[in-house]
Amino acid sequence: MAISFLCLFLITFASLIFVGKKIKRSKWNLPPNPPQYPIIGNLHQVGGLPHTDCCTRPKLVGSRLISRGFKDIGFTQYTLIISLCNLLAKKLPESSVEQSPVDLSKTLFCLTTSILFRVAFGESFHESKIIDQEKIDELVFEGETALASFAFSDFFPIAGVGWLFDLLSGQRKRLNDVYLKLDVLFQHMIDDHLSPQRSKDHYDIIDLMLKVIHKQGKDDSLRFTVDHIKGVLANIFLAGIDTGAITMIWTMTELARNMEVMKKFQEEICDRLGNSKERITEEDIGKFPHLYLVIKETFRLHPTVPLLLPRETMAHIKVQGYDIPPKRRILVNAWAIGRDPKLWINPEEFNPDRFIDSPVGYKGQDFGLLPFGSGRRICPGMAMGMATVELVLLNLLYFFDWKLPDGMTDRDIDIEEAGTLTVVKKVPLKLVPVLHSLVTPNSSFRK
Repeated sequence: MAISFLCLFLITFASLIFVGKKIKRSKWNLPPNPPQYPIIGNLHQVGGLPHTDCCTRPKLVGSRLISRGFKDIGFTQYTLIISLCNLLAKKLPESSVEQSPVDLSKTLFCLTTSILFRVAFGESFHESKIIDQEKIDELVFEGETALASFAFSDFFPIAGVGWLFDLLSGQRKRLNDVYLKLDVLFQHMIDDHLSPQRSKDHYDIIDLMLKVIHKQGKDDSLRFTVDHIKGVLANIFLAGIDTGAITMIWTMTELARNMEVMKKFQEEICDRLGNSKERITEEDIGKFPHLYLVIKETFRLHPTVPLLLPRETMAHIKVQGYDIPPKRRILVNAWAIGRDPKLWINPEEFNPDRFIDSPVGYKGQDFGLLPFGSGRRICPGMAMGMATVELVLLNLLYFFDWKLPDGMTDRDIDIEEAGTLTVVKKVPLKLVPVLHSLVTPNSSFRK
């Protein structure tokens, strides 16, 4: 009886709120939207890939928890990235000799993880004792899911209605489990940097933030804490590991589906680097116009974060005559913009040449291409991300030709998407490396 009364009270209370808001909204010229149900609005229409279904940051339950109360930032050395790329190129000839397929999805994910651990955390990923290397991708996925998930508390924050539904559905437990896993990892990293036995040869972002805490005064208006460090580490860990790998995977996927584009790109590389270069160096960056065309076309078709990160209006605004009330979540569908036939000719076709003599860039000034977002909240890791993508692709395509496994054609390559905050290739990309015929036998990769 008590439970029935509680349910009746909650439904009545929520209905009154709904009616009150409906009366207020009738005064506004709101943007058009799909038909809604009472109370839940359009929640039933949010699918597993919302970018295909459909300021400041909204303070959502998942993002509040993972960012430790929004104490985050929302990186770098080329030489280290170059050395790790060289290690990658030295491992691939084994598969080349055996003519066995390489799981590029897994390989590139491990590479970007290694780069991030070295640059940001000052640790070797493969030698780390504080993380399960076999489950790193699972932890990243869980963290991103927590950040992108919809909690009932976000939509029904009044009178504990949403909290109760989150508790009963298990959403609160899932969020707390991810929070604890990340907290243990970040605390281990901080403790390791505080250890007197730690080598001082490498000075990274954790060292820098610990130094800020140590030197700040008691009367400083903004107190930097360990929670701020963990919030920043959450940003770096979740945003830095898979985004670069995803871009490279989609690039190699599209090149494998369009071999003539790959050959054109490889010819440009060989024309500019010659046939006897033993390794790609920092001086080689920026010499390949066609590389940027290929990367921009990948950004257009396969933005890593298709809905970018959500924004929230701080005040009542008007956009093209429509009223946007305050505290409304704004999602920018970069995936749909990149495939809009009003903006692009043959938008479903992978055609890097569309960017020849085009002023459209990827740094946030052109709203038709927003892989890193725009404005004050643009991705702070853009420079490191682009350097990593460029160096890895140069290594993969200068030293190797690539072919499909026996029995496969380009039409057999699956391009189905999967993911939450970021969108990955659902079926891992497997290609067979062949030592590039134009690379001379004197190359270190043939020794």
